[in-house]
Amino acid sequence: MVSRHATLAAVAAAVFFANTALAAEEPAGAGAQASGTDVLDRPAMQSPLASKKLLVGMVRAGDKFVAVGPRGHIVLSADGGQTWTQARVPVSSDLTAVWFASATHGWAVGHDGVVLATTDGGATWTKQLDGRVAAQIMAKDIEAKLAASPDSEELKSLATEAQRSVEVGPDKPFLDVWFESETTGFVIGAYNLIFRTTDGGKTWQSWFDRVPNPRFMNLYSIRPAAGGVYMGGEAGTFFRLDREAMKFDAVPLDYGGSLFGVVDAGDAVLTYGIKGNAFRTADAGKTWVKVDSGLRTMIVGGVTLAAGTVLLADQSGHMSRSQDGGSTFQPIEVPKPMPLTGIIDAGGGKLGLTGPFGVMIAAPGAAH
Repeated sequence: MVSRHATLAAVAAAVFFANTALAAEEPAGAGAQASGTDVLDRPAMQSPLASKKLLVGMVRAGDKFVAVGPRGHIVLSADGGQTWTQARVPVSSDLTAVWFASATHGWAVGHDGVVLATTDGGATWTKQLDGRVAAQIMAKDIEAKLAASPDSEELKSLATEAQRSVEVGPDKPFLDVWFESETTGFVIGAYNLIFRTTDGGKTWQSWFDRVPNPRFMNLYSIRPAAGGVYMGGEAGTFFRLDREAMKFDAVPLDYGGSLFGVVDAGDAVLTYGIKGNAFRTADAGKTWVKVDSGLRTMIVGGVTLAAGTVLLADQSGHMSRSQDGGSTFQPIEVPKPMPLTGIIDAGGGKLGLTGPFGVMIAAPGAAH
């Protein structure tokens, strides 16, 4: 089994070096003052280089682009990526993912169990949840259920893990976020961390006991695809939302590596992981086919560009495209080779790319 920490080692290293560089930008004395302040209570420092340093997630918000990264950095562009401004953010936690349900309403998640929200297209953000509060919500929910079913071994195990989260503090990151509307969505993360809201994030409900994940594997990605909602996780764990039962069901997949993303391929679902591994199902996970992605390092992003057209990218900056719903892939030319942390469809035949050197909007090349 791949280590739960090793799979994110490349990004963690990039975060470290980015933070080191950003520290050099602080005015004299700022570092000493900040060192005694919790990152959950310290606003992100403004930096003129925020859009040129490591960014790990990006999304379209109407006619804007919004990208997130280390130390609470959120940058946005309203001119197609030509210029970027840094948003005001109330925390300095490293951010890992961002999602917008509309042009105005968006959410960003990250380390220390932080969930941020915006209602003005990303210009300003407020903290809706952090690891301190999340642990308390999770523990109280499991304790109440255990009181009603005191002989449940499953609930006893969950209660032990939930109490441990309370005791150790906000050490678990959220790794992805997805909202189906301006009110309803999920945030997911390390060690089976998962919460749902139906009021835009004013309140959050723990789904810790609604995912069959007894080894508390990390949850890396949640997305809708082929009419369902799926989650990919550590050590080949994969789940599908059962809307009627209001829980996730395990989807068997004969693969032991981590699954970092879910892609809608029309009538099929794609998921991808380390060493270029990608898998496709056209029957909601009953059967899977391993796909030759044409990539050889960790796949960090996948997007649906049009009906039947899917593009995958790996951390080294290589890309491949499928025009048959993810059944076959061919390498394509990369506009500017660079290490990548993610890609999005930027519209107009262009891609939004994030990586250690910031963000770029560019058009993909032709197939090799």
